[in-house]
Amino acid sequence: MEKLEQPLELRVDIVSDVVCPWCIVGYLQLRRALKRLDGEFLPRISWHPFELNPQMPDEGQDLREHIAQKYGSNDAESEAVRDRLTALGADLGFTFNYFEGMRMVNTFRAHQLLHWAGVLGRQTELQLALFEAFFSRAQDVNDADVLAAVAATVGLPADEARDVIGSARYASAVREEQRYWLDRDVHAVPTFFFQGQYMVPGAQAEETFVRVLQKVRARSSSGTVTADRQDNARFD
Repeated sequence: MEKLEQPLELRVDIVSDVVCPWCIVGYLQLRRALKRLDGEFLPRISWHPFELNPQMPDEGQDLREHIAQKYGSNDAESEAVRDRLTALGADLGFTFNYFEGMRMVNTFRAHQLLHWAGVLGRQTELQLALFEAFFSRAQDVNDADVLAAVAATVGLPADEARDVIGSARYASAVREEQRYWLDRDVHAVPTFFFQGQYMVPGAQAEETFVRVLQKVRARSSSGTVTADRQDNARFD
């Protein structure tokens, strides 16, 4: 009888922001790809901080105004992108609830909370809950009470979540991590790294992730993937 290959331990690093719609789309596409290759991988996913708008004030900014200023998009172009995202989300089981008056917000506090959740082994659960809070429930993910309540929904203590935010105990660690990924040429999100070596930029389609994962497995079998290497090879 032919011996079955053992599942490959797969390190997945995702650089993202909680107000980035393409980040949740890309993750859900990756999740579908992993499900199609069920039994081939033992994924270990870590989320890493990137601020799309590091200078965003606490009060935030109207989303339409923000998009127009940052990308030069007019209302029709912005609406078309929202429609596309809404349809993509529905196909992937995620609700984008865009509405008039929606605001872009600062995310540095959210990233500090995610760092804490990573220490406690609940990072992916919190990341997904924050995506839903912002995009599906129109909540302000810069607000300390909102962040604490979202943390509680994934089993993290709300009081400690408030203390994490109020004390800024992980602020320096988040800043250091942001610099690390910038040094690895991550200037847009989402960006995915597999085995610490292979970079895949953008919210790729499910089929693309399947091909990438198959390449990673093949190269691992031939001994060409080294998880601790720090140089980047792009899988576009």
